[in-house]
Amino acid sequence: MCILGMGFVGKYVGERLKKENRWKVYGTCTDSSKKKELEMLGFHDVEIFKTGETDLWSLNSLQQATHLLVSVPPIVGIGDPVLYHYGNLLKSRLSGGKLQWICYLSSTSVYGDCGGAWVDEDYPANPTKDSAKARLASEEGWLSIEDDLGLSVQVLRLGGIYGPGRSAVDTIIKQGSLTQSQRLREGKHYTSRVHVADIYQAIKASIEIPSSRRIYNVVDDLPAPRAEVFAFAWDLVEKRWPGKFEVCSSASSNNICGNNTQSQRSSKGTSGRGEKRVLNDRAKKELGIILLHPSYKSGLEEIINRMDRPSQWQ
Repeated sequence: MCILGMGFVGKYVGERLKKENRWKVYGTCTDSSKKKELEMLGFHDVEIFKTGETDLWSLNSLQQATHLLVSVPPIVGIGDPVLYHYGNLLKSRLSGGKLQWICYLSSTSVYGDCGGAWVDEDYPANPTKDSAKARLASEEGWLSIEDDLGLSVQVLRLGGIYGPGRSAVDTIIKQGSLTQSQRLREGKHYTSRVHVADIYQAIKASIEIPSSRRIYNVVDDLPAPRAEVFAFAWDLVEKRWPGKFEVCSSASSNNICGNNTQSQRSSKGTSGRGEKRVLNDRAKKELGIILLHPSYKSGLEEIINRMDRPSQWQ
């Protein structure tokens, strides 16, 4: 497996595959500090690759790969940077080689604002944000490679990604501040999420049941507003470590450490706009996926149950 872009999801997938004796995992990252971090996790074939700066021919991992997972963020105005800079070169390098399977990790943001409607993969993609338009262009670019290479290419449209180290529980414990993108998501009535473990499930299933130009939504069964998720996460933290974390005055302020659960819950339906509720029926039926975490509740419960004492108490 060659993983272009070993970020949160790519690293998680790589770690799980490495535990299976039949997999050899290669990957790329963007700088030396990330490379060192991955090497400490046991990835000794990580290559630094910056699109537009690094020569594609230097990626030895591509020559060995039977499977290619693409987890590289798109760039506004050009779509996928790998295809933009190296599209023809990539096709010539991969043609006639060992490669059997390509998967591009996309986002449900390509559907745009659907007014809270339930949407499946046949729902017309109508991205409104430039970043989502770039996602859709990236999807189309990778799917078109199938025609040139004659191998299985599929797209997984992921919901809001969370998992160990990246969740509402982690944010509360770290007493962190909301990023700009997080603040923009606060008012949404619906956000479809997915635990990184279920992303891994979907990737493995698509390897076992390869498809031709197929798109799958990979989300859980319970779209929910951000305030509801943080209210639930706060309850978990308080039950596990009562009184150990600072109470903030407002859940919608830049701080996200408070237990003002009533104001959090009351924000549901009173602010923001309707977005979309994403269906995952196709992935369940065609790939046979049974979600490990059908809602944010089981996902957050597992995360906090596996936690050690927060580092600030050591």
